[in-house]
Amino acid sequence: MMIMVGGLVGTKLAPSQGLATLPVAMMIIGTAAGVLPVTRAMGKLGRKLVFLTVALLACFACLLAALSIYIAHFKLFLLATFLLGVAISGFQQIRFAAMESVALELAPKAASTVLLGGLAAAIIGPELATFGNQLLPIAYVGSFVLMGVLCLLCFGLFCLFTETHKPIPKAQRQKVDISDVLCKPSFIIAVSASVVGYALMSFIMTATPVHMHVNTHHSLEQAKWVIQSHILAMYLPSIFSGVLIAKLGVYRVIWAGLFIYLLTIIAGSIDSHLINYWSALILLGIGWNFLFLGGTVLLPQSHTANQKFQVQSVNEFAVFSAQGLASLGAGALLFALGWQGLMLTSFIIICCQIILLSWQVWRIKAASTSQLTEEG
Repeated sequence: MMIMVGGLVGTKLAPSQGLATLPVAMMIIGTAAGVLPVTRAMGKLGRKLVFLTVALLACFACLLAALSIYIAHFKLFLLATFLLGVAISGFQQIRFAAMESVALELAPKAASTVLLGGLAAAIIGPELATFGNQLLPIAYVGSFVLMGVLCLLCFGLFCLFTETHKPIPKAQRQKVDISDVLCKPSFIIAVSASVVGYALMSFIMTATPVHMHVNTHHSLEQAKWVIQSHILAMYLPSIFSGVLIAKLGVYRVIWAGLFIYLLTIIAGSIDSHLINYWSALILLGIGWNFLFLGGTVLLPQSHTANQKFQVQSVNEFAVFSAQGLASLGAGALLFALGWQGLMLTSFIIICCQIILLSWQVWRIKAASTSQLTEEG
């Protein structure tokens, strides 16, 4: 909902039109800023207590946003969106908690089920925005009130959550070294897949409606349809992507995600017809799902149980920092280099990721061959 409403509220409250998208940017910055403290808190206090806390924080942020719109206070609205981003950094940990709650072979299905929840969010979010907009005289105040109620419902669900991590008493805590993990091919592949998947998705998605409406003169309704289709394409593959990982292996699914991203660039570069934008954004959503889910499932294979929170915090910080930079830089790069320049930049990033992935897979095979030779 925030993606849809944030810019509209910003247009109304911001002192200049150039700051209209700042609320959405503040939410992304809040997500990146919240990753390290949230994951560390989970390691010390357990996941359940932190989930309950971020649900209450999200509720407070929504009500603060409603108040800021009611009194027309832009800076207060920015604070609310930042706090909402911090809460989101906690909600993002649900996929790791889901994988911890099942047997190892069921982890891909658990992670894909969590991502499938994004499909419900894609449907419910716009409905909350439009329905809530009609509840109170001032536009979008009711939308954030309803969103706050939804966060309270999340709090209730988290009360039923079974703790997946037993906190270690302070006296027994030891400093955890993850330097060995950072060099592992599985870690590098997992993090880079999620980073490239999220960054390029945000990069292209953010620029598409702007280029469609401003440069190629498609209607706002057409741009909205393309973005809605993209969001559905991001989460709908979760119905089968977990099964694909289980059957084909996580590396093949990551390769497939990169190949689909290449098809995205081709579809987006050919022409500026509506069908090209629609096809490109559909492919972008599917590719994101494969890369992000693949990276999520692969990450736990790179570390031990006592290293998980430190490794997860590094992963999440890298992913959401990259997303924030991509979202903030998309507009500037679009106007500086044009749409084709943006597509070319995306193509170069994908090629770099293909080279990195090939190198790390070679390292894994070389290590496996060396181990077999020693055993022989």
